[in-house]
Amino acid sequence: MVFTRGMNPPQSRYYNSGRFGRLFPTLPPQGDFQDPTMKAALSEVGEKGGIMDGGGAANPDNPAMPSGITFLGQFLDHDITFDPTSSLERQQDPEAITNFRTPAFELDSVYGSGPGASPHLYDQTVEDGRTTMLVEAIPGSEAASNDGTPRFDVPRNGQNTAILGDPRNDENLIISQLHLAILKFHNATLAAVPDTIRGSDRRFEEAQRLVRWHYQWIILHEFLPLIVGAGPVEAVLSRPCEVFDWDNLPFIPAEFSVATYRFGHSLVRPGYRANFGPPDGGPFAAPIFNDPLPPGENPADPNDLRGGRRAARRFVDWQSFFDFGDGNLAHSKKIDTVLSGGLFDLPGIPAGEPQSLAQRNLMRGLAFGLPSGQAVARYLGLDPLSAADLADIGAVDPRLAEETPLWFYILREAAVQTGGERLGEVGGRIVAEVFVGLLQGDRSSYLRQHPKWRPDGGAFRMADLLTMAGVVGPVPPTP
Repeated sequence: MVFTRGMNPPQSRYYNSGRFGRLFPTLPPQGDFQDPTMKAALSEVGEKGGIMDGGGAANPDNPAMPSGITFLGQFLDHDITFDPTSSLERQQDPEAITNFRTPAFELDSVYGSGPGASPHLYDQTVEDGRTTMLVEAIPGSEAASNDGTPRFDVPRNGQNTAILGDPRNDENLIISQLHLAILKFHNATLAAVPDTIRGSDRRFEEAQRLVRWHYQWIILHEFLPLIVGAGPVEAVLSRPCEVFDWDNLPFIPAEFSVATYRFGHSLVRPGYRANFGPPDGGPFAAPIFNDPLPPGENPADPNDLRGGRRAARRFVDWQSFFDFGDGNLAHSKKIDTVLSGGLFDLPGIPAGEPQSLAQRNLMRGLAFGLPSGQAVARYLGLDPLSAADLADIGAVDPRLAEETPLWFYILREAAVQTGGERLGEVGGRIVAEVFVGLLQGDRSSYLRQHPKWRPDGGAFRMADLLTMAGVVGPVPPTP
């Protein structure tokens, strides 16, 4: 018998960088990809108006999670994974899929291949021998901001296509402005590199190292504690990874990228206040996208937060997204099986494919042959969720309450075990081990080169990075 990749995906691990692999190769798939009744059941679970469609009141805020963590999580994902080739229409072999990002938190999505190989990402007009990242002022933004100062955007070509190391970082306004903040943080860090470090290459390398290490510090000391809890992070740091036990170089596990890490989709709010707006006008607050555009709406500046546009009001005031202590913070939604309504009508999906993000996630897990949540829990020595915890998905198909898709299980586990404030036991274990394992496997990370390193002052959070980057405008006075 001939076994063809994609038709009979192997259940082995993969130990080389640049590919995907598996954490639990001995566990059986949750469902049969060739079974049309399984596909129909998963499609019903994730359909618009189905059990995962939260609408409004059924989708509560998460008081423990700043709304900006959603987009920081998206940025981190884009830094370590890029899979533009896999399909929902056939079974997938993780080992046959190239990861177009390096599995390391090294900001290659920002720096590309460096000033020599990716010159389009760098400012060629700087004459002081310091290699800065290219950013561009937004025309007319002075009048759209609350303090009359210009705001900035990532560089774009004449068709408003962003010039970035990863095109996905222009999927929406908030992540493109987060990418901009990292660009400007590099420039601010570079400006502070002392002249005693001679040579533009050495100054750039020192700035890049500092930017990467501060970024990695935020991952370990702000992002991960919010997502999984401080205790689980410390537990993983104190011992060798047990689940993510790569041998040669770290890889990206399918159970992480295709299921567990997609918990972030449940954090998404229906809409966001992007900025405070001008003194004589209201804030720019809008949904992530409207599709199709309402009649009469300007496609160059739609009343939503989709990417690929530049207009005077398209910038972010970060006080809504991270905690600056000024009372303006908005929160994400809870980690649970309820998604915001807009995620069930994704724009730009090819004809014939599901527009619901929930359907796409469930089908992708089936295509990759991921194990069920119960099988993973048992493998980790944990008690699986009860049938009562999974009664709603069991009502769609009883098989799904017994062997639940890993993505759905991770979301429900968080809701049951933490009230949706952070991931539960299985989800937290996978995310913590993969993140820490990637950092421990990166020979240039601060955990490997200088594990006792601390930022100046001993603490550093996203609010500090944004402030140092010069992208935090003043809060307008209360009327």
